[in-house]
Amino acid sequence: MGISLELGDALRPLPYHLRIVDHLKRSEPEVWRWASSFAVQEQHLEDMRARLLRETYRLTPESHPGVYAICGRVMAKLDITAPVTLYQAGAESMNAALVYLPGEVHVLFYGAVLEKLGEDELTALLGHELSHYRLWSLDGGDYHVASRILDHTLADPGAGASHVNTARLYGLYTEVYADRGAAFVAGQPGPSISTLVKVQTGIQTVDAAAYLAQARELEAGGQRLSEAHSHPETYLRAQAVDKWAQADDDLDDWLRGRLQGPLSMAKLDLIDQLALQGLTRKFIARFVEQEPMRSDLVMIQVKRYFPDWSDSEPMAELEAITPELADDSVRDYLGFVMLDLALADPDLRDHALLEAARIGRMLGRGEAFLEALKREGGLPKRDVDALARKLKAAA
Repeated sequence: MGISLELGDALRPLPYHLRIVDHLKRSEPEVWRWASSFAVQEQHLEDMRARLLRETYRLTPESHPGVYAICGRVMAKLDITAPVTLYQAGAESMNAALVYLPGEVHVLFYGAVLEKLGEDELTALLGHELSHYRLWSLDGGDYHVASRILDHTLADPGAGASHVNTARLYGLYTEVYADRGAAFVAGQPGPSISTLVKVQTGIQTVDAAAYLAQARELEAGGQRLSEAHSHPETYLRAQAVDKWAQADDDLDDWLRGRLQGPLSMAKLDLIDQLALQGLTRKFIARFVEQEPMRSDLVMIQVKRYFPDWSDSEPMAELEAITPELADDSVRDYLGFVMLDLALADPDLRDHALLEAARIGRMLGRGEAFLEALKREGGLPKRDVDALARKLKAAA
């Protein structure tokens, strides 16, 4: 299966990259301006070059003409024009890495990777590393600026969990992008997949099709969410690049499901925080849809959530709040929002609690809501049991 896409169509930034760049530009304009204008100091460049020379063996075009020739072809396919230097670093395991310096290409090889990979696989390996350079250079360097901001945020001891998870996901999606670059320069996904497996296992011979079948067998046992911190698991990367090569229409949704999963209170990134805020707003609109629920006390509580609340808020479709969209933690959170509003007006309490319990049951969290009533709502057990009976009778 060959890849016939043109470069500009093949290696677009992923939707996650676009969303993060857009979010940072809009929500943190001063930080974005600072990071965009931050000049790399010449002293830093000299220190990095010296470190590379100190800790590696520099390969020259004269001593290693084969790998330089492959690198030149890869750079031409990726439309990269910059001086390139290759290095061999010490390590037991095989790998490669790009040291990003603006206007310069520096690629490090680790272990026996040059000896263990065939020409197609070296092409894929260099395609992967040089695709990092291409991404960081696109759109005036926006995607590198976003990465720099996230890296600086992680260095802050006060960084929130959402910032940590955003940086993690940004890195995972960047590796998926680079895998596409590997397949693009190789002309097919096979060399990219076999390179991934060789680097992971050290094995000499790999059947890419057989490994894909192995990955799909694992997938058939149920959707598996990535637990990786810097690079997605190899079985996910292999499927992702194969689906991309096949122009799978559901690829973006598939990646979302494997790298991020449903909305979860413990794993919110900056984008999902906004998504949860929007879902909360629509959910509240659905809960107070009935006129009796819109008492002054309830609406005062609603405006504590959203001070700019209007009378024409769009409402959530309860059937759309599936486990694929939001996990139990989010649906329980929505239950607590309902509980908060239901207890805001004593005159509406019985009606509001019955409606909240009914919606909780529709979300698959009916029992959890009744338990929350006992623990957090301060209702006696007999009142909760009475509510459960009313709910059963209404059903």
